[in-house]
Order: sequence, then C-alpha cells, then structure tokens
Amino acid sequence: MKQDVRDLKEDLIAENKERATTKMQSVNEEKSSYRQIFKATSLFGGVQVFNIIIGIVRVKFVAVLLGTTGVGIMGLLNAPIQLIISITGLGIAFSAVRDVSEAHGNSDMVGIAKSVMTLRRWAWLTGLLGSIVTISLAPVLSKWSFGNADYTWAFVWLSVTLLLYSLTEGQKAILQGTRRLKDLAKAGVLGSALGLVTAIPLYYFYGLEGIVPSMIASSIIALILSWNYSRKVSVQNVHLSLRETRDRGFDMAKLGVSMTLAGFLASLSTYLLSAFISNHGGVEQVGLYNAGWGVVGQYTGIVFTAMATDYFPRLSVIQSDNQKIRVLVSQQAEAALLIMAPLLALLIVTMPLAVRVLYTEAFLPIVMFANLTVLGMQFKAVSWAMGYVFLAKGDGRIFLILEIVSGILILTLNLLFYYFYGLNGLGVSFILSFIIGSLIGYLVLNRKYGFFYPKKFYGRFATTYGLVLMSFLSVFILNVLVKYIVGICLLVLIVLYSYGQLNKMIDIKQMIRDRLKRK
Repeated sequence: MKQDVRDLKEDLIAENKERATTKMQSVNEEKSSYRQIFKATSLFGGVQVFNIIIGIVRVKFVAVLLGTTGVGIMGLLNAPIQLIISITGLGIAFSAVRDVSEAHGNSDMVGIAKSVMTLRRWAWLTGLLGSIVTISLAPVLSKWSFGNADYTWAFVWLSVTLLLYSLTEGQKAILQGTRRLKDLAKAGVLGSALGLVTAIPLYYFYGLEGIVPSMIASSIIALILSWNYSRKVSVQNVHLSLRETRDRGFDMAKLGVSMTLAGFLASLSTYLLSAFISNHGGVEQVGLYNAGWGVVGQYTGIVFTAMATDYFPRLSVIQSDNQKIRVLVSQQAEAALLIMAPLLALLIVTMPLAVRVLYTEAFLPIVMFANLTVLGMQFKAVSWAMGYVFLAKGDGRIFLILEIVSGILILTLNLLFYYFYGLNGLGVSFILSFIIGSLIGYLVLNRKYGFFYPKKFYGRFATTYGLVLMSFLSVFILNVLVKYIVGICLLVLIVLYSYGQLNKMIDIKQMIRDRLKRK
C-alpha cells in the first residue's frame, strides 16, 4: 500500500512538472511571437521614418532647384508609370512572398528554389511587358499628361525603369519570403539615401532635364542594392521547365491579379472622391484633403509597413492551421494597437505643429479633419490584421469581393458626408468605414475559418481607444495652456499603459539586456 501511495505521488509530481513545462513553453512561444512583431515594427518603423525624412528633403530640394514646374512634371511623369506598373506587374512579387515564405517555413529547399526561379523569370517577363507598353503609349501618355508630344522621349527613356522596378521587387520578395528583414531594411534605407544624393546634383546642373535621369538612376541603385542582398540567399540549382514556370507563374498571378484589381479599385475610388471634392468644393479643397490624409498616412505607415513586410510572410507559413492563424492574428492586432496608441495620441497633441512643419499655415484647416481620421486608425489596424488572412490562404476571390464591397461602401459614405458636412465630414466617414470594414472582415473570417478574438483583446482595444478618444476630446478645451497640459498628461498615461502591457508580452527589460549581451 505504501509503495502504491509513493508511486501515485511520483506520478502526480511528474504530471505537474509536465504541465508546468508545457505551460512555460507556451508562454515562451507567445513572448517570442510578440517580440518578433515588436522587432519588425521597430525595424521597419525606423525605415519608414527615414524614408519620410528623405522624402521631405527631396521635396524641398525639388521646390528650390526646380520650382513648382519641376514638382508638377515629376508628378505627371510618375502617375502614368505607376499605373502601368500596377497593371502589367500582375502582383507577382507580392504573391511570390507567400510561396517563398511557405517553402522557407517548411525548410523545403527545392520549393524555395522553384519559387525563386519562377519569380525571377516572371519578373523579367512582366518588366519587359511594362517597358513595351510604355514605349508604345509614349506619345499618348505625353499628350494626356502634358497636352502635347514634348515628353514622348521622356516616357520612352523611363520605360527602362519598369523593367528595373520589376526585377527589384522580385529581389525584395525573395528577401521578405526568406525572412532576411534586416537586409531588406538596409536595401530600402541605402536606396533612399543614395537616390537623393544622386538626384540633387542632376537637379542642380541640369535643371528640369535632370528629372528623367534622376528617376532612372534611382531605379538602377535600387536594383543593385536589392540584388546585392538577395544573392546572399542560398538557393539550390533545380531544373524548371518553361511549362512548369508558366503554370507556377499563373498560380502566383491568380492572387496577384486580385491584389492588382483591388489596388486599381482603390485608386479609382480615390480619383472619384477627388473629382467630387473638386467639383463641389474646388481644387483647394482637394489639396487640403490630400495633405490631411498624407499627414496621418505617413505617420501611421510606421505600423502598417511593418505589418505588410513581416506579418504577411509569417502568416503564410501557417496558413493551413486555423488555430495558429487565430493566435497570430490576435497577437498582431494587440501589438499594433499598443504600439500605435501613443503615436496617435502624440499626433493629436502635435497636429498643428506637424501641419506647419510639413506644409504651411495655409494648411491649418486640415487639423480637425486629420484628427478625426486618427480615430479610425485603430480600427484600420484590426481590419488589416484580419485582411491578410485571405491573402495568406491564397483566397483571392473572397479578398477581391470584400474589397469591392468595402470600396463601394467607403466611397458612398465619403461622398455623402463630404456633401453634407465638408472636409470634417470625411473624417467621420473614415471612422465609420473602418468600423464597418472591421466588422465585415470579422464576420467572414468567423464564418469561414472559425476565427475569433480572445477576451483580453477587447479589453486592450477598449482601453487604448478610450484613451486616444480622450486625447481627441482634449483639443476642444478653449484654454490653450490647459489643453496642452491635459493632452500631455493623457499622452503620458497612454505611454505608461502601452509600455506596461507590452512589457507583459515581451519583457522589454530582458530583451534589452539580451541585445546588450549579444553586442
């Protein structure tokens, strides 16, 4: 009997140890996932900030050296080029990330090699197609953009940038899919810096005639950098017939075309809204709308760029496991909310200053519109986290249907609210659009894949959104001193809350100690 009791005790102790070990492993895995999200956001958030600064410096130099005419020419040259890229590129680079990521996550070296070879061949094909289309339409593009044929040869020369861009995006997709995020970030930062350094002398010595050479030089620099880093990726030598290349490429293009159509619909919706604003409020209102959206979009791009670069490949690796997808989506959404909340509160408090720095005092009427738009950004983060699931699973049809439905809804709300309430009405319509979009995405994911958010997510969302909303309400305080004191106090409170929650997730102090030890 005593032996039986002793054996029972030992079994219970062993079972408890096993449970504790399993629980500890689960906690460590969760912390590791949150840390990856935080690191990626820090890395590509920094890249985004650097690119914003480079963009501001570039615009200043263009304005000083080339004047408003130079700014206008660059815009008129770039717009049709980007449109052709979006159509002829077929979204191959984006969809290839999914295939490379899945093969890399499964340590399938043959799969990686075949995906990379397919991507590189199709990058040449789509790039050459874009160049041929640009050359063929050069006279038409010149006439549409400038009202004459004077810039026909400019478009002919720029046709080479479509091939260079396609090859560059293919190399970046390889880096993204194989999780070489630091190399991808380095290529982006160096490309922006060297592009600026190359462009300034061309603007200075050749004036308006230096615009086209500067655009070509930037494309060449981007290709050299992306190739330099992507060649470090170890890829096996495999045989891939032209037929298999065609079939694998078509599979990539199916998802890519859905992305292309979705992007085209978004551009069309933006154009229709701009035209409506122009007809009812004038060209100045269009400028204010673009400026307000630009301030918020650039700022929050710190989070969304990281989400697109790091989150999508990770999601692609586990796309067949709905349980793992549910966990990762929840983690990404929670981390995005906690990182974004202090940034949004800071933007609200400093919005008048930000507008003055980026533009001039003439743009101060956009402050309220931009602040209203800020209130929709947390819903956008949640919506994006869910939206990538359809892309990771390769379900382009559902993704496209949702984009069409949400696009029609957003455009309708924007037109109605602008018509009745002006620019500030657009801010309200953005909030409603993001809320409704999040609900639609959640319902579809829940029904198709059994997705749901854990309870802790709703608590963190309610807290962060409530604090950001209070920051927004503080701008209505009439006394300027009191307004800024309250705004700063709320900002400190949000920072403390976000830090506390993030520390629970990733143990920030330990992460810093680990990094210092490695260095």
